[in-house]
Amino acid sequence: MTSEPRDAPQFFLTAPSPCPYLTGRAERKVFTHLIGRRARALNDALTQSGFRRSQTIAYRPACDGCRACVSVRLPVDEFAPSRTMRRVLERNADLVGSDGPATATSTQYALFRDYLDARHSDGGMADMSMGDYAMMVEDSHVQSRLIEYRRRGADTFLTGKGEGPLAAVCLTDHLVDGLSMVYSFYDTAQASRSLGVFMILDHIARARKLGLPHLYLGYWVEGSHKMAYKARFRPQERLGLDGWVRAT
Repeated sequence: MTSEPRDAPQFFLTAPSPCPYLTGRAERKVFTHLIGRRARALNDALTQSGFRRSQTIAYRPACDGCRACVSVRLPVDEFAPSRTMRRVLERNADLVGSDGPATATSTQYALFRDYLDARHSDGGMADMSMGDYAMMVEDSHVQSRLIEYRRRGADTFLTGKGEGPLAAVCLTDHLVDGLSMVYSFYDTAQASRSLGVFMILDHIARARKLGLPHLYLGYWVEGSHKMAYKARFRPQERLGLDGWVRAT
């Protein structure tokens, strides 16, 4: 007779709900809990298998008759920015990302609220309170960091931190084989900076510096305007029935 360890993951299936990416479709998710001493190793394995993390939950789509959500990751050592991306880096050369513990602040929440109101006022996160935001950032049993982007200051070369108003934030998981951008938001009033693209480019550089081979971007959905930007980062690998395959 064999027995399962008490902290072995159990998987559950959600009921159908409206798809947030494709109109007229329903989504279901399979999920498990990321808790206990095995949470970090489990998060590594599940991310490599196409799951995403939200607080202490790892999930992936399990929709009936639809495989539109495709996990995407970038091989960072092979990546070279396009001309447009190089211009984004130039426009944001005055910003610096400060890597710190995953701790929520009221300053972050104010920027988060402005971002939701401007870009996702009808989404599932629209009513999140400061307490909800703190749970999203801090409720984690895996290795998570929070990167805050501000303008470079006179003491940045000493402190490694920027100064002035907060421009952007990214909650990032450190995995055994890469970084995973769990959630990012930014000052939508600074649209000309393309801060979303800049944060991805910055994370590519961070993964490369850490000697990690991949940057996980979450799901790309063909036909979804919200996800279209991810297809511009090449080369990229997409998870299919035969494993991770280079996108053509």
